[in-house]
Amino acid sequence: MKSPQQPIFPIGVQFMFLSALGFALMTACVKATNQYGIPVFEIVAARALVSLIISYIDVKRKKISIWGNNKPLLFARGAVGTVALMCVYYSVTTLPLAEATILQYVHPVFTALLAVFFLRERVQPATILCILTCLLGLYFILQSDMSSDSTTPLPLLSVAFALMGAFGSSIAYVIVKKLSTTEDSSVIIFYFPLVALPIASLLIGDDFVWPDFNITILLILVGIFTQVGQYGLTKAMQTQDAGRAAAFAYVQIVISVLIGIAVFDEIPSIWTLIGGILIVSGALINLFGQRLRLARS
Repeated sequence: MKSPQQPIFPIGVQFMFLSALGFALMTACVKATNQYGIPVFEIVAARALVSLIISYIDVKRKKISIWGNNKPLLFARGAVGTVALMCVYYSVTTLPLAEATILQYVHPVFTALLAVFFLRERVQPATILCILTCLLGLYFILQSDMSSDSTTPLPLLSVAFALMGAFGSSIAYVIVKKLSTTEDSSVIIFYFPLVALPIASLLIGDDFVWPDFNITILLILVGIFTQVGQYGLTKAMQTQDAGRAAAFAYVQIVISVLIGIAVFDEIPSIWTLIGGILIVSGALINLFGQRLRLARS
C-alpha cells in the first residue's frame, strides 16, 4: 500500500506563507491609505475597529468569556501592542516599504534580551550571534542615510519609530508568552483592539478625515489582512513543523520589496539588501540555534 505523497510545502509552511502575505498586504494598504491623506491614528483606529468585531465574533464562537483571567496583564498587552502598532504604522508611512519591513525583523534581538530579564532564560551562543548579526545589518541599512551618494536618505526619526515598534512587539510577545498559560489565544487577540480603538480615537482629535468609498475599502482591508496574517501565524504555530514554518515568516520581506517596487516605485538600495540579508540571517541563526539546543537536551 502506497503512503500518501507528502506535499512539497508542509501545511505549517503554507500557513506561514499566508501569514506573510497577509501582513505584507496590510502594510501596503496602510501606506496607500496614508498617501490619500488619512492620518496614522485614524488608520490604527479603523484597523482596531475591524479587528475588534472579528475577534469578538471569534471569542463568542468559542463560548468563552471575553474578559479572561489576568485582566491587568491583558490590558498591558493591549497597551504595549497599541504603542508598537502606532510606531510601526508611522514607519510604514514615512519609509520605503522594504526598509520599514526589514527593520521590524530586528525584534528577535529585543525578544532575546527581554527573555533574559523577564523569563529568566539563559543567553545562548546563537542568541549572541543573532544580536551581533542583526546590529551589523542595521548598520548597513543606515548607510543609505549616512552615504553622501544617497539621493533619498532615510529619515532617522522614522528609523527610530520602526525600531521602537519592533521593541514594543517584543515586549508584547513576552507578555503573550506569559498569558498563554492562563488565557485563550482569542481572548489575548481581543484585548489588543479593545485597548487600541479608544486610544487611537482620542489621539485623532481634530485631524479626522472623512474617507470616501475607496479609502473606506482600503481601511477595511487593513483590518482584514491583519486578521489573515494573525490567522496564518496562529495556525502555523499549531502545527508539528512550527519551527520550520517560522523560518518562512521572512518571506514577508520579499513580498514587501516586490510590492514596493511594483506599486510604490521604491527600489531598495544595495545597503538595504545587504542589511536585510544580515538581519534575516541573524534571526534564522537564533531560531535554528534554539531548536538544535532543544533537540540535544
